[in-house]
Amino acid sequence: MFALTTIDTETYIRDVLPLTASLWAGSLSREDYATDYRATASSAWGQRRLRTLAMRVDGRVAASCKRYARTLRCGTRRFSAVGIGAVFTPSDLRRRGYATAMLGALLDAERAAGTDLAYLFSDIGAAFYASLGFIALPSRQMTLRADALAQERLPLLVLDPYNPAALRRTFDVHEARRQYAFVRTTLDWEFQRLHTARRAGRGQPLVLGVRRGRTLAAYVSGRRVPAADAFVVDEFACAGEDDAHAIVPLLRAAAGDLRKVQGWLPPAGARHALGRAAVRKRSEGIAMILPLSAAARAAWARSAEAVLHADADPVWSTDHI
Repeated sequence: MFALTTIDTETYIRDVLPLTASLWAGSLSREDYATDYRATASSAWGQRRLRTLAMRVDGRVAASCKRYARTLRCGTRRFSAVGIGAVFTPSDLRRRGYATAMLGALLDAERAAGTDLAYLFSDIGAAFYASLGFIALPSRQMTLRADALAQERLPLLVLDPYNPAALRRTFDVHEARRQYAFVRTTLDWEFQRLHTARRAGRGQPLVLGVRRGRTLAAYVSGRRVPAADAFVVDEFACAGEDDAHAIVPLLRAAAGDLRKVQGWLPPAGARHALGRAAVRKRSEGIAMILPLSAAARAAWARSAEAVLHADADPVWSTDHI
């Protein structure tokens, strides 16, 4: 019998991060990778919403993961959600069932605690998580030719990508039109700030907006990535249906001299603002869910067909963990 335990930040940095740097550090050095994780864990969001878990065998970490706490809104009802990320087993201990045992213990604990559902974003293919009961959701990538996007003279605002609070009202109004969405609280906006900082190594962050009176009517956020000749969209929102026309010109302006606009296919309520786009399935970041409570299972039974056959994805790339 193997016990699932919570491990502190410094233990995780010492025992796990050196092994995962080649997978998830990107362009960061190991030292910067550890510094980045330490800053995330010590943030208000990290202290309240993030835990690192491990299963040890003979004192050694045989499997580890991160646990994230969020809330999902479905209509007017809210469900407690646990996100699972950074699932890892050292290479010499793989194929012994340690990750399966760890996740099974975690899911059992969440059921007992009354958590409504679990979710994750798979980068290794869905089969492993499907064997645990997770359901793969539509996960697609879009590409648009920047020079084919409509241009419009707009009084553009360049917004601070590290101050997402300025976007909050517009985003909340936009998301309220969706049937289901992750709730984004003050702590979750802190996560978005950390998210932007982590992505800065993969392109120049850029947020463009336009006002209607004193209200931020619409904005787009993402990264300019010259190496890919693309503006990569993270999310966008508009305060009202009459403001949706600004999204495409904002994307065109954000692309500038870059040839493409790319990103995850936006969720319902936003997808229609783009018009036609080249769409393909993603091989990474595949969204998956597992209803845990009776209420969540009932809600999924009512929503499954619409979600699985929608022409939009269920989440923004900024929901990725």
